[in-house]
Amino acid sequence: MASVFCYIPNLIGYLRLILLLVAWIFFDKIVVFLPLYIVSALLDCVDGIVARRLKQTSEFGAWLDVLIDNIGRSIIWARLPYSWGVFVLCVEWSVFVCTHTSGHAWKNSFGSAPWWVKSVMENGFYSVMGLITISGLHGLPPYLYFYNHVQLHPELFPQIFQTLHPLLVLPVVALGAGRLLCMAVEVWCIREHALHLAHREVDNQVNSLTKELDKTDS
Repeated sequence: MASVFCYIPNLIGYLRLILLLVAWIFFDKIVVFLPLYIVSALLDCVDGIVARRLKQTSEFGAWLDVLIDNIGRSIIWARLPYSWGVFVLCVEWSVFVCTHTSGHAWKNSFGSAPWWVKSVMENGFYSVMGLITISGLHGLPPYLYFYNHVQLHPELFPQIFQTLHPLLVLPVVALGAGRLLCMAVEVWCIREHALHLAHREVDNQVNSLTKELDKTDS
């Protein structure tokens, strides 16, 4: 029985992935896509709680969790009617590669970061700036999906959405501000990773040259 429970967090992750794939198939049907997407997001919260409660947190589980988050947002960014959505998608996947080469402890590798990056990352995003950033990262894509459907298919929504339509842009502005802050942190992460690789390459060349000189002297 214990061996079954140890796989529950990962099984929840696989279930999230299946929900997102089905949602992608029904992307143009908001009454199907949005509920599936929201359920997947809620399961993300359950996944973390279950993993901590059963003490089954792992590097693979953390990697799988972020991977599925990226897939979910990519499904939306790739199909929204904004050309810059693909740019956001590319930045997110670049950051995924840069951060997760450091393993499970990548969130703790911000000791030399500027204050605004540390404020976002503080206590695993449990800070004011962290919550603003995470809200923009995860909340903007599905809200833009909803906002575009209200504009393109007004007949699918109650009259109140048409009456309040000018106010629907306000969450876009608020979530967009959080996403811009997130973008700034992402660009910093990519820059730091590139500098780290460049410095490591120089160190390797220096070490190699030193070994050759030592052999020559001997």
